[in-house]
Amino acid sequence: MELLIVTGQSGAGKSLSLDVLEDMNYYCIDNLPPQILLNFTDFMNEHDPMQRKIAFGIDSRSQNMFTDFERVLSDLDDKGIEYKILYLDCNTEVLRKRYKESRRIHPLMTTENLSYEVAINKEKIYLAPIRERASYIIDTSYLTPTQLRGNLLKTLSLDSRDSMVINIYSFGFKHGTVSDADLLFDMRCLPNPHYIDELRPLTGDDREVSEYVMGFPEATGMLTRILDFLHYSIPLYITEGKAQLVIGIGCTGGRHRSVTFANYIADDLRSKGYKVIVTHRDKDKTIQ
Repeated sequence: MELLIVTGQSGAGKSLSLDVLEDMNYYCIDNLPPQILLNFTDFMNEHDPMQRKIAFGIDSRSQNMFTDFERVLSDLDDKGIEYKILYLDCNTEVLRKRYKESRRIHPLMTTENLSYEVAINKEKIYLAPIRERASYIIDTSYLTPTQLRGNLLKTLSLDSRDSMVINIYSFGFKHGTVSDADLLFDMRCLPNPHYIDELRPLTGDDREVSEYVMGFPEATGMLTRILDFLHYSIPLYITEGKAQLVIGIGCTGGRHRSVTFANYIADDLRSKGYKVIVTHRDKDKTIQ
């Protein structure tokens, strides 16, 4: 089990960080009372055969957070449970502005009847011992959400490709396009196997059709250019925080050329380490 404790000042970006970690296949739990953490890790060690990555979000909303957290960390050390602490920091003026813009109330304002500035500074004092034990510290004061995401990936040495799922749909234009496609490529400019009697009942999943489609220099040229574009653009989408990319590959009926290209593109992207899901939407539609 890989255990990451995400903590720090209220308003410094913990919820956003947990969202990013969830996209990176962490099992995330927010606002967990520290005293429950030890029992939960025991349970996961016993009942989780996948030994998944787990991220706990703990902050001053948790009851007895400041008094229990140090004891819980010592208990984890005593039991030999390895963990790392990600501490999110932010300066007082930026935090005050964030709370004002979001119209949220700092947790200590209600529990200790404090003003914004006093609550923020007092929490910083409370958290100082935990900050000293942090494995990683990220100052989010002047980071945009996209920059925080990139900083997290670098700090935790996470593979950015794991944060995106690429959905590739082959389809036939006569049945309608893929409405939510981010990128759409049209294969109707290539020779159509539909007009070859022995190929008509087959699909792009069949070797005969695939070899026919890719037997033309126009097809190999098209594939090369599409892959070049995807190799360049997908990392840019990831950097901007996009968690899902939908690619539509269309031909007339959605059975031959689009299926062939969707399979070739999926195989290439998988070989580059991306998570790819392929759906041949119209492959089994009745031939007309």
